[in-house]
Amino acid sequence: MSEAIARDLMAQRFRSYLPVVIDLETGGFNAAGDALLEIAAVTLTMDPDGNLLPDATYAHHIRPFEGANVEQAALDFTGIRLDDPLRQQVALGECEALGNIFRPVRKAIKAHGCTRAVLVGHNAAFDHGFLNAAVNRCGIKRNPFHPFSSFDTASLAGLVYGQTVLARACRAAGIAFDNEAAHSARYDTERTAELFCAMVNRYKDLGGWRLAQQEQGMDQAD
Repeated sequence: MSEAIARDLMAQRFRSYLPVVIDLETGGFNAAGDALLEIAAVTLTMDPDGNLLPDATYAHHIRPFEGANVEQAALDFTGIRLDDPLRQQVALGECEALGNIFRPVRKAIKAHGCTRAVLVGHNAAFDHGFLNAAVNRCGIKRNPFHPFSSFDTASLAGLVYGQTVLARACRAAGIAFDNEAAHSARYDTERTAELFCAMVNRYKDLGGWRLAQQEQGMDQAD
């Protein structure tokens, strides 16, 4: 019974969209030509009290697509070493990596009674642009993510905490943040997921979501 309640709450909370947190590490700022180097996704779930929680993490190192550009400044910023032997052993082509991310996302959408995923990201437009470009390169027809709608935790954190930098926003929310581990897609995605959940749950605790539902009901009754 409690699982069914949580499922219904999630389906209602974001208009049948399932928020999925995404972070990408790339070879630059040009989504059309710069390489996708890492991808991570965190699916979210909800408890019977309506609290949003991180669920599962999926992450891959990615080999640059043929002809991709990789800026040295981007590698210096992220600390990614393309010639690292371990990375070379585990890195996947971007189409295989996307498939491995999208399959569990589709399962999570179905499990929560939702119809589509909506991307959550810190500076979400950046990640969304690179994700859509990779989807187009791979010719993926069933992209589980909405093509342009997203939740940007940088904007939300600026509103809630007065901070837009991920590390500072996390600390303002009481979430531990290790600067040495930052700029890994897995680490940044997991911290972004915690941050998004903290902000959504704080709004709920202040009465925001239920208040909005009540006001909508009143408007419909009038």
